[in-house]
Amino acid sequence: MDVQRVVVTGASGFVGGAVARLLRMRGRDVIAPVRDRRRTGDLADYGVTVGDDDLSEPRVLAELLRDVDGVVHAAGSYRVGIAREDRGGMWDANIGTTTRVLDAAELARTPRIVYVSTCGYFGNTRGRVVDETHRRDVREGFLSWYDETKFGAHEVARQRIAAGAPVVIVMPSQVYGPGDPSQVGAQLRAAHDGRLRYRVLDDVGFGWVHVDDLATGIIAALERGTPGESYVLSGPRHRLGEALATAAALGGRRPPRVAIPTGLLSVAAAVGGRIGRPGLREVIESGAGVTYWASAEKAERELEFNPRSLEDGLRDTFNPPVV
Repeated sequence: MDVQRVVVTGASGFVGGAVARLLRMRGRDVIAPVRDRRRTGDLADYGVTVGDDDLSEPRVLAELLRDVDGVVHAAGSYRVGIAREDRGGMWDANIGTTTRVLDAAELARTPRIVYVSTCGYFGNTRGRVVDETHRRDVREGFLSWYDETKFGAHEVARQRIAAGAPVVIVMPSQVYGPGDPSQVGAQLRAAHDGRLRYRVLDDVGFGWVHVDDLATGIIAALERGTPGESYVLSGPRHRLGEALATAAALGGRRPPRVAIPTGLLSVAAAVGGRIGRPGLREVIESGAGVTYWASAEKAERELEFNPRSLEDGLRDTFNPPVV
């Protein structure tokens, strides 16, 4: 599909920003509705058209979508271990916003929609490598409020597909790269710089995808993905402890020898509110021995998705090329 003019939601974030910049580098017109212009960084320098829109009114957003070839919906909230009072905000950021963006795209008759979901949709794969056909048993519950709200947003997208909407779903795994604002990204940087004092939950298993490889895969889904299909965009699979060891080695360091046992963390979680960590139990439940492993074979075959190795990706993360 010839895609020349694209709206990218969440362009002030890590993933959405990478998508917007790469689209501009490829000569596409990009419109980025944002809540706070102060968080847009260098988007304007790349020629992204930045507009004020908090994605709260479908009819307003529909006007923005009327004359575009596609929309990439990357906006959302990614945090694990939030306080109970923050749950409503995350529900709206993930489920509410997805619903409104898809409503707006329907009103505007947008010809192509890419929804950025997550491999977390599959839940804990328990050491297995699953693919897009896998369905978790929701009777087992969810690993975190983030998990539950992203699952809900994914289901909204699937419902729209069933109703005939031209939606393509992409499912990233653990994203990393230069400027990674996540808790995992902070641990990797600390390990590389020799500042990580101890390890926790280093048996959690992720597929690791560099943000630039992910952006390339998302744009391929926009241009060549089959409407109604889902594509896992996952990189090589490693436990967190392995990733920290790789990061440390690239910095000429050793990973910290001290590993806090999960049992001790669970004791701390019982009094989490009193020690300033009310969401610690959720962090443990979503990380202790959990694997988020999925195969990107379909995307490699249909979208020519080609994620780099973790070592190469971390080398770029800590020493990005000068452009």
